[in-house]
Amino acid sequence: MANQEELVFLPLGGVGEIGMNLALYGYGTPEKRQWIMVDCGVTFPGPELPGVDLVLPDIRYLASQRQNLKAMIITHAHEDHYGAMNDLWPGLNVPVYASPFTAGMLEAKRDYEGSRADIPVTIFKAGDRITVGPFEIEAVGVNHSIPEPMSLVIRTPLGNVVHTGDWKIDHAPSLGPVTDEARFRALGDEGVLALMCDSTNALREGISPSEEEVSEGLRKIIEEAEGRVAITTFSSNVGRIRSVAQAAEAAGREVLLLGSSLKRVVDVARDIGIMEGLKPFIAEDEYGYIPRDKVVVILTGSQGEPRAALAKIARDEMRNVALASGDTVVFSSRTIPGNEKAIIEIKNGLIEQGIKVVTDSDALVHVSGHPRRNELLKMYEWTRPQILVPVHGEVAHLTAQAELGASAGIKTIPRVRNGDILRLAPGPAEVIDEAPHGRIFKDGKLIGDFDEMGIGDRRKLSFVGHVSVNILLDNRYDFLTDPDVVAFGLPEFDDEGEDMEDTLYDAVLGAVESIPRARRKDLDMLREAVRRAVRAAANEAWGKKPVVTVFVTRL
Repeated sequence: MANQEELVFLPLGGVGEIGMNLALYGYGTPEKRQWIMVDCGVTFPGPELPGVDLVLPDIRYLASQRQNLKAMIITHAHEDHYGAMNDLWPGLNVPVYASPFTAGMLEAKRDYEGSRADIPVTIFKAGDRITVGPFEIEAVGVNHSIPEPMSLVIRTPLGNVVHTGDWKIDHAPSLGPVTDEARFRALGDEGVLALMCDSTNALREGISPSEEEVSEGLRKIIEEAEGRVAITTFSSNVGRIRSVAQAAEAAGREVLLLGSSLKRVVDVARDIGIMEGLKPFIAEDEYGYIPRDKVVVILTGSQGEPRAALAKIARDEMRNVALASGDTVVFSSRTIPGNEKAIIEIKNGLIEQGIKVVTDSDALVHVSGHPRRNELLKMYEWTRPQILVPVHGEVAHLTAQAELGASAGIKTIPRVRNGDILRLAPGPAEVIDEAPHGRIFKDGKLIGDFDEMGIGDRRKLSFVGHVSVNILLDNRYDFLTDPDVVAFGLPEFDDEGEDMEDTLYDAVLGAVESIPRARRKDLDMLREAVRRAVRAAANEAWGKKPVVTVFVTRL
C-alpha cells in the first residue's frame, strides 16, 4: 500500500480543543500528496500565558509541504476559524476561497490591525463548486450564529468527505440560510465516505431552540423594561443584532451600537446588504438626550473583556454612555470556559449600581450555534457516512459524539487528535502517522513558540518577581562602590519588618566577601555565587526564590 494513492485527514488544531481550527486534507502517494487547508483559526490565551495576545496553530509541518498546498477554504468568519489568516497566510501564499461576508471581515480585520498581508480572496458560497488539484469542493449552506456559514463536500477519486464546519438546525433563524437538508440527503444518496462533524454540543440532549424563540424572549424584555436596556452579544452574531434592532424599533426605542468590533461587523454586513430594513443607529453623543425608556444599547463585552464597552460601563468609565439603577443588562451569549471570573466581576459591578442583570439561566436570551445530540443524529441520517470523525471539541465532546455515532449504527469511528494523520481510504480508516503540531503565540508584533517568546520566564516572573544586582570591582577585586540591589515584584518587608532589599544587599556582601580575592577573578563563578546567595536569602525571608540577574564589572 506504500505507493498507492491515499486520502488522508490531518487536523493541526480544533480536535481535542475548542478553537484554533485548522484541518488538512491530502490526496496522493505519501511522497507526493497534494493538500487543501480548511480554516485557519486562533484561540485566546488564559492567565497561564501572561502577555500573549493570540494562540495560533503551529504549521511547521506545512513548511515541507508548502509547494503541495493548493488552496485554503474558510467555512465562516468566526475567529476560531479565520483569525490566524493575517499572520499565517503570508508564509503560505496560496489561493483563498471564502464567502462575501468572510472576505469583507478579513479585509476589515486587516485594516483594523494594520496588517501588511493583502490576502486575495476568491468568492465561494453555498451552491458553488471549485476544482483544486485532485479535489472538487462544493459549498453547502448551513445555519450558524454568523452570516454565510458553509459545510464543504470534498470529492476525491477515493470517496466523498463532508466537512460540516460549525452548524445547527434552525427552521426559523433570524438570518439565513437554513441548513440544507435536501442537499445533505442527496449527498447521502451519492455516497459519503467520511463525515467530519462538529462536536461542540455533543453532550447536550435534544434540539437547539430556534433563534426566533430567542428573538421573542429579547423582544419581551425590551417591551417590559422601564429603563434603558443594554444587550451584549458576540459581535459576529449579525442575526442577533438584527433581532434586537427590530425588537427595539417595535417597542419605539432607538438603538446605539457600542464597541469597535461590533461596528466593524455591522459595516461589513451593511456592505453586503444584510442590514437592510433597519432604522439608522443613533450616534453616541445623542444617547444622553433620549429618554431612558426609549433606548436600547447593543454592546461588546459579553466575555468580560476588560477593555470592552460593557466593562467600561460597569466601571462607569464611558464618556457619553452610562447606566443607572433600574436599567437592565442582558447577556445574550454563552460563557466561554475560562472567562467565568471576569464575567462575574462585571455582573457584580452592574448589580452594585442597581442594574438588573439577565442571563440565559433567567430567560431564553441566547442559543448556541452548534448542534445538540438530536441534530447530530439527523446529520447521520441524512448523510449515512461510512466513517464518522468527531472534530471541533475537547476530548469530552469528541468522545460523546463518538458514542452517539456508534449508537446510531456507524461502524467506523476512529480516535483522532491534533497531529494525527488519518488515512480514510483505501483500506480501513486508521491513524498511520503523526505530524509536527502544537501552538505558537502572537505577542505584540512578534510570533514564536513558547521558549522563543520568553513565556516561561514571564510566567515565572509573575509568580516570584525579579532581583537585579550590579557589582563594580576594582583592580584588586574588592568592591569599588556599594553594590546596587533592585527588587521588583517582591514584598517590601519580611515578617520581622526588615527591608527586603537590605536583606538581599547583605546576602550580596556576604557572598562576595566569602570568596578569596584570588578566586574572584573568575567572574562567572562570582556571578553564580551571588545569584545563589540572593535566591537563598529571599527564600529564607519570604519562602520563594525570585529570578535574579547579576552584573559584575571589574574596572
